[in-house]
Order: sequence, then C-alpha cells, then structure tokens
Amino acid sequence: MLLSHSYWPEHSPPQRRWSSLTREFQTAGWEVDVVTPVAHYPNGRRDLPRREAGYAFTTQTGPHGERIRRVPYLRHMGRSAVARLIDQLYSAIMSVPSGLAGPKPDAIIATAPSLPTLAAGFVLSRLRRVPLIVEMRDAWPDLARDARLVQGRVKSLAEHAVEFVQHRADLVITVTEGFAETLRDRGVRNVATVSNGLDLRAVPFLEPPALERDGFHALYLGNHGKSQKLDIAIRASALLGEGFHLTLVGQGTTRPQLVKLARELNAPVTFFPSVHGSAVLEKYRDADTCIVSLRDDWKSFETTIPSKTYEVLAVGRHVTAIVRGEAKRIILDAKGGDVVAANPEAVAELWRELARDRSRLAAGQSGREWVQKHADYAELANQYMSKIASLVGRDAVTRLGDEVS
Repeated sequence: MLLSHSYWPEHSPPQRRWSSLTREFQTAGWEVDVVTPVAHYPNGRRDLPRREAGYAFTTQTGPHGERIRRVPYLRHMGRSAVARLIDQLYSAIMSVPSGLAGPKPDAIIATAPSLPTLAAGFVLSRLRRVPLIVEMRDAWPDLARDARLVQGRVKSLAEHAVEFVQHRADLVITVTEGFAETLRDRGVRNVATVSNGLDLRAVPFLEPPALERDGFHALYLGNHGKSQKLDIAIRASALLGEGFHLTLVGQGTTRPQLVKLARELNAPVTFFPSVHGSAVLEKYRDADTCIVSLRDDWKSFETTIPSKTYEVLAVGRHVTAIVRGEAKRIILDAKGGDVVAANPEAVAELWRELARDRSRLAAGQSGREWVQKHADYAELANQYMSKIASLVGRDAVTRLGDEVS
C-alpha cells in the first residue's frame, strides 16, 4: 500500500516517481494499492474531469492496473503554504479509514515531503500490523530548518514528529546516499537509498545544438520556489543582454517576484507555464544549455539532487549546474556540463564562454549512459522490490517466531 499526497493523473514529482515504480511493480506481479486524495495538484482545486480526478472514498483502476483509493481534500489557493498543510493534514486523516477498508497489505509505504502522510502511514502500519517503509524524497527535517518553514515550539514539534516516525519505521528509503548517511549518523536503523530517476525508454536523445546560431538560449524547466534561487539566472541574463535569452518554464511560489525582477532589470527572459509531454521536448530542442539550480546557503542541499537533473542528462543537453554536494558530483561524473558558482557574474561568464565556443554544448552520450546505469526506473524498481521483499520476509519470520513462543 502506497500513501502519497499526489498521484496520477496529476503531474508532480511523487506522481512521476511512483507511476514509473508502480508500473514495474505491477509488471512483476505485485499488487499495489494507492491511497491518495482526489487529484487537485498544483492549484488546490480539481481542474480535471471527475472521471479522471476521482471521487472521495471511491476506487479507481490506475493506468498500470493498480487500485487507487481516493480520499477527500480541502480546496485552497495553491500558493498558500499554510492552506496546503491543512489540506494535507485533512487528507492524511481521511487516509486512515480508507487504508483500513481494503485488503491487508504486506507493507505500507508513506512518501514525504507531505509530513502528515508519514503520520498516517505510521498509524495504519500499527493498526494493520504490517511493516512501515518511510520514503524521504527530501531531506526532512533538515530542509525545514534551513527554509525556516516553522519556528519556535511549532518547529520543535514538526522536527520531533518527523524524527519519531523515522526512528520507528521498519525501513527508511532516501533518494540520495548523502542523506542516508546523515540519518544513520542520527541512529535511524535500516536506511537504504533508491534514487530518483526516469523512464529512459520514454526519453529520446536529442541532437546537439547547432554550431552556428543567432543568439544563445538558456532554459530552466521546473519549480519556481525559494529552493531554486532563480533570481541568479535572471540577473545573469540581464548582465549579458542582447544575443542571450533565458526561458523559465513552470510554476512556484516565487514566480510573481521573478517576473517583477526580470521586468525591472529589463532582462531578456520569457516565462511559460508548466508544460508536459512533447512540449517539454520542444523546449529542450530549442535550448543550448539547461539550468539545474539549488541555492548554496542551505546545508540540506548538499545531499539533495534536483529530479530534473536526470532528464537533462538523458536528453543530452549541456547542463549549467548551480549546485554543490551530491548533485555536483553527479554532473561531473556524468560529464554532462559545467558546475558554476551561485552568483550572476559567474553564470554570465560561463554563458559567454559557451557562446564563443559552441562545441562545448555537445554533451555527448555520457550523461545518458550515466542515467542508464544509475537512474533508470526499470532498475530502480528492482532495487526497491528487493528491499521490500527482504523486509517482508524478515517480518514474517519474526511474527511466526512470536506466535510459536
């Protein structure tokens, strides 16, 4: 049983990860029950037809044959962090009776960063007496401390709640080895890593940008939030001016401020809403380099890898990597682009150099080969199933021993 605050038919990081993993699980003969709210991401309301978004407390058949148990949500404005938290808390509470209604699972997976989902998973695992697997797709509670999302007593309560569940889970899955080591150092038992990735079969390799072209085009595609610090790219484009162009595609809490900044600086920037499917590939085709960015003043980001990293490497586009730690290591190991300091002048200078020597934009096959080896969901799913099977086997032996004694 998977508990997630977002799933198909939405377009979100947990949806992309778990739609791919679920497909592989089902193909291997595993049955997957997904407990998730009626589809309402990212705007806090149901924008899809009801037959796709689902009805509260009803069951759908997912695209891979999985059972999807829908729970209700609270309509809210998508940009309000407090409203999102209340919505997630309400849906998590409603997940408990929904999770009790179906067949007893062999294990329960609760995926963060929706913290109420972790609590619901803990409660359900105790009520159904099955192992709990906690998946930490972000470095919680470290990220909350860096972002100052909560402070004072509330901050302490949130941190203790996350750590309480982490220490009592039967298995904790992280998406980076660095955060796995951090949790082991804190005494969390049975920690393993199954990284983020992509379905390589669905991602084509693109021809490199032309050696001769009027203008230089940089692309960022993804979330526009505090974590990405996209003002650096906008300021870099303003320093370069004519002959350079930056395209920002996506949504996020800081998008209005970024639009305002670009206007004030008269920067050569174009904003687009989120795109999906073939429209994503068209954006990649038009780009000379693609930006992967995380701010450098949050310690938790030393063990964080932007999920778009794998996609950019797979399509073969040059990466302008404004990252450090584990993400920096991946870009260098994959020979996928250039790592640059998190300041506008450094980014602008790199883009000048690339515009002068466009042969450097031909990233080659090395990035795709790295993804095939380390981040293809077909292989990642095998890793995940192996860890779950091992856990369920140990748990079954333990329960049998208790009954005999």
